[in-house]
Amino acid sequence: MAVTREGETESSQFTPNTDPSNTKEFSQTLQSFAESEKVQLSVFSQTLQTPVASQRRRDWVLNVPEPPGLLSNLKTSFKKTLLCPLENKIQCLGKHPVPTLVSILNVIFPPLSWCKEYNVTKFKRDILAGLTLASLCIPQSIGYATLAKLDPQYGLYTSVIPPLIYAMMGSSRDIAIGPVAVVSLLLSSMIPKLEDPTTNPIAYRKLVLTVTFFAGAFQAAFGLLRLGFLVDFLSHAAIVGFMAGAACVIGLQQLKSLLGISNFTNKTDIISVLTSICKSMHTLNSYSFIIGSSFLIFILSTKYYLAKPINFNGSFGTHDKARKYKKLFWLAAMAPLLSVIMSTLLVFLTRADKHGVKIVKHITGGLNASSLHELQFNSPHTAEAAKIGLIVALVALTEAIAVGRSFATMKGYRLDGNKEMLAMGVMNITGSLTSCYVATGSFSRTAVNFSAGCETAVSNIVMAITVLISLEFCTRLLYFTPVAILASIILSALPGLINISEAKYIWKVDKMDFLACAAAFLGVLFVSVEIGLLLAVGISFAKIILNSIQPGTEKLGRLPGSDLFGDVEQYPVATTTPGALIVRVKSALLCFANANFIRGRILNLALEEQDEGVMGSANQNRVQLVILDMSNLLNIDTSSIAALEDLQNDLESNGMQLALANPRWHVIHKLRLANFLKKIEGRVFLTIGEAIEACLTSMNMLPI
Repeated sequence: MAVTREGETESSQFTPNTDPSNTKEFSQTLQSFAESEKVQLSVFSQTLQTPVASQRRRDWVLNVPEPPGLLSNLKTSFKKTLLCPLENKIQCLGKHPVPTLVSILNVIFPPLSWCKEYNVTKFKRDILAGLTLASLCIPQSIGYATLAKLDPQYGLYTSVIPPLIYAMMGSSRDIAIGPVAVVSLLLSSMIPKLEDPTTNPIAYRKLVLTVTFFAGAFQAAFGLLRLGFLVDFLSHAAIVGFMAGAACVIGLQQLKSLLGISNFTNKTDIISVLTSICKSMHTLNSYSFIIGSSFLIFILSTKYYLAKPINFNGSFGTHDKARKYKKLFWLAAMAPLLSVIMSTLLVFLTRADKHGVKIVKHITGGLNASSLHELQFNSPHTAEAAKIGLIVALVALTEAIAVGRSFATMKGYRLDGNKEMLAMGVMNITGSLTSCYVATGSFSRTAVNFSAGCETAVSNIVMAITVLISLEFCTRLLYFTPVAILASIILSALPGLINISEAKYIWKVDKMDFLACAAAFLGVLFVSVEIGLLLAVGISFAKIILNSIQPGTEKLGRLPGSDLFGDVEQYPVATTTPGALIVRVKSALLCFANANFIRGRILNLALEEQDEGVMGSANQNRVQLVILDMSNLLNIDTSSIAALEDLQNDLESNGMQLALANPRWHVIHKLRLANFLKKIEGRVFLTIGEAIEACLTSMNMLPI
């Protein structure tokens, strides 16, 4: 039974009665109860406004316990993050061994939590989704391997082991794991500065595997230490710009294969690439261009016209068109594989390779070979490989977590970011030992997986098994596959990386964010991938620093009919208090970087207000009290305390006093240790209203 206040009736026990007399009596009862409550609130409000109550609340502010220090906070955070969960599991393991062991396994292997509800229907859907995913994954993996300047089989290897590991450890049920375009571009643009893939392909491959190991190690460490916030260093705006720039660079790089050009630059900036294309146009192979462009049109037609692409709300279309799009989706998903089959047959039957059409030729088949002996930890390039691994790890995690969260939201389940990092790390470490390069979640393949009706991560297992069978038995059939068709498949996936509507939205909402977005895009496009990322992160940090060292201040006024105070510019109806200036700092931290700037802003504002009061007709309009609302400030340092002392002295020399309202725990503790409260004669209050009443009354500005 619910607990009710005196004079109220439980809703579950109340039965409506249509009798007019009873209704009138009930209305009178409610009215008398409301009047009683109003009287009690009025008495309570008056009690709060008494000097005794006001002094008591000031004591609450001044006599707070000592807050925890830095060492204590670090110890508590470490204990909550690592030790407490481990201690709890160990204690429970002694009391209830079997349930606790099952719980631990569920944490390490998330699929164990949903496998109890798995059935034949879901398995059939996962098989269909996995086969559909494989039809897209096989040609894309070969293409992305060539983009990463590796042999084609390494893309297929990366679509076998990492998806199997992720299916056992990942928490997403929809994400499709494998090689992706952006990571392949990062590797092919950064590692060739250390080893040339053309003159020394073996050394280049070893460095790629070493980078993959470091990327996996960083990702696993982020997950174990719960350092997911590091991924947020790449802001949403920076990622939008970086992805768009990377898509343009990848597209320019694929023109070499699409046009059949022999000599091509190793640089990635648009000026070098376009210059190289212009100089090599005389070597263009018309057969390669016709094959590549015709199948590119076919893939794009099925993807964007015959089958409507998936929306973020999980729908294919609306009304009667939805069923049509759902049926045509299968053609769009299988278009890349159909293009590979048809183009391979075309080249084989016409012997186009004799007319200058470049073909894939031999692809090494069989299971993933061990690559433990190829990892280079004593190489002179090890430090550079670790740096590249960190960059690749962050970019891969950002893309995977963004993709996973998007589709998890559609299906209504929660994605654990730390588990995702750990799963990605383990799968890339394992991949580096089995001839795989960096794998992550692909948005295009995840959209196909979702649209094909996948239920769980079993679709990744089906895809991996299908790719493995293809490696074992079908690689010889790809001998005559034209390289131009691989370029077409990569080019067809690039429009999904360019989000113009999101760029417009960023411009509309936050111009500074758009600057980071544009910097990332232009940096990648005109300079290099690393410079683009560096510019985006640099501008994002500059925004944070600028807001920190030059925060704004706002003048507060009382909102009509309430005890609330708000910015007079935001709320024009707010009224200022004669004789008092109420200021709030738009920052959570008052420190050495911004203390003097804030002191100057407050002092200038106070002098301006005082001059306006002097020119006014009434002497009471002259500012005598400056109240600093400290409710926003979470912490201060010694520089800011010194700035507050200077502010107090400057105000006193101009006939004004300083009062503080609602200081936070760490703030009041440090001010008390610095003896600052004595210097302002204890003018510290819980609320702005109490500060106004107490200080202006003592100055005979308000009636007692």
